[in-house]
Amino acid sequence: MTDLPARRLLLVHAHPDDESINNGATMARYAAEGALVTLVTCTLGEEGEVIPPGLAHLAPDREDRLGDHRVGELAAAMKELGVTDHRFLGGPGRFRDSGMMGAEQNGREGAFWNTDVDTAAPYLVEVIRETRPQVLITYDPDGGYGHPDHIQAHRVAARAAELAADAAYRSDLGPAHTIGKIYWNRIPRPVAEAAFARLRAEGTRFPGVAETGDLPGVVDESLITTEIDGGTVWAARKTAAMRAHATQIAVDGPFFALSNDLGQPIFTTEYYQLVRGAPGAPAGARENDLFAGVTA
Repeated sequence: MTDLPARRLLLVHAHPDDESINNGATMARYAAEGALVTLVTCTLGEEGEVIPPGLAHLAPDREDRLGDHRVGELAAAMKELGVTDHRFLGGPGRFRDSGMMGAEQNGREGAFWNTDVDTAAPYLVEVIRETRPQVLITYDPDGGYGHPDHIQAHRVAARAAELAADAAYRSDLGPAHTIGKIYWNRIPRPVAEAAFARLRAEGTRFPGVAETGDLPGVVDESLITTEIDGGTVWAARKTAAMRAHATQIAVDGPFFALSNDLGQPIFTTEYYQLVRGAPGAPAGARENDLFAGVTA
């Protein structure tokens, strides 16, 4: 890729829909501002549960065509966010969704969880060296909530960032590049609790309500270093992107539910923990720009 924009953001996610739920407002904002926003999705999400009855035939225990369908959903979501550079790790279908932790799919040949990190990482090294991002967003070491593909996405992202910076590693993948700032997806606990209180007060069409503990990446607010306010425009684009993932997400105003039909809030301000790199805000203050302190 030549003539790269001055600001370049890379996101590494496990399945289609994770990016819109976690980072939709952030992605829309930076894409609109002219940054190169690159999304790498590690699997097609073949093992997901299907919400609309009319699409139930796509499920893995029936026609097993959900992954291909979710490729289309992801493309539609990226159109809503204005993101044009979205890729699957190693190409579509290179690694398969591993299912939930403990499922027999974890050990299937080709499952992402069952793949050696150093087998998967070079595909991401190539992307890093091509797009040369200053900022990387991914999950924490627990994958936010313990899903095997999320944990593996964290491991692969961390390993690829390390290898991409090593000039002695695989020169055929491009010149070495060091990512300046690495963030993990987070939600401050007080924000999550307040959002659930609002959900219960306003009500929703979903038959049940999730709990704060069901959300990925909920932590003490002292760990939050950065917040990106989606405002009205980016929040609307995030919600539209989530709607595009129709097999996985049902949206009801400012709330949504996954296949468990438990309502949870859509967070239009998105939160992060800077884990590598120098913060771009004074001590005790939060960044409001992922690129704060970054030079082109």
